Amino acid sequence: MTSFQGQFPPIPTPFQGERIAPQHLADNIGRWNEQPLEGYVVLGSNGEAVHLTEDEKREVIRTARRATPQGERLLIVGAGREWTAATIQAVREAFDLGADAVLVGVPSYYKPQLTDPVLEAHLRQVADASPGPMLLYSVPQFTGVPLSPSLVASLASHPSIAGIKDSSGDVENLRTLARLTREHVDEFAVLIGSASALAGGIMAGARGAVLAVANVAPKQCAAVIEAARR
Repeated sequence: MTSFQGQFPPIPTPFQGERIAPQHLADNIGRWNEQPLEGYVVLGSNGEAVHLTEDEKREVIRTARRATPQGERLLIVGAGREWTAATIQAVREAFDLGADAVLVGVPSYYKPQLTDPVLEAHLRQVADASPGPMLLYSVPQFTGVPLSPSLVASLASHPSIAGIKDSSGDVENLRTLARLTREHVDEFAVLIGSASALAGGIMAGARGAVLAVANVAPKQCAAVIEAARR
């Protein structure tokens, strides 16, 4: 199983006017390659994936793969969609284009129907079809659909589900996630998605972080992680 420790900034998608700017993306990654980072997340919330066409998403993945040193840094690709078949297709395509792992959020439109059993069935089907490691993504401030610790703990034993990015900013929630998931599998990676919870989250048992602020302050974020570990 791939190790998800350290920091993986969710990088923005640069634009020129109304079009994505692949060369600017490649240039940015070239600069981040000199920083204390373990990899990158593309097509996440910070990458404005919901505003890109499918062709633009593919171009972002291709560009990021070419610019990211293979075997040295992980390329994590956001691949959540509103229904199961589309999510499976996006996950498979991401791996075909060179992803090392995928980040899969939850559907969010029909909220009253998105109970834990429904979400679990959806995520298990996606994980069953995934060719590689899959990270869950809980960002309730955008989706309105949190992934409960008990649901995550139930999913943690799936061989393709390697961890979760939790963007709630709630240190106690991170602590509960770390405790419950490690009862099922020791290597499950809880990743912090909110800078305000960075130090507390690491001390609570999180293995790393996916922080927008690491795009501009990677050394400072790495120092906080190291200090919290000590």
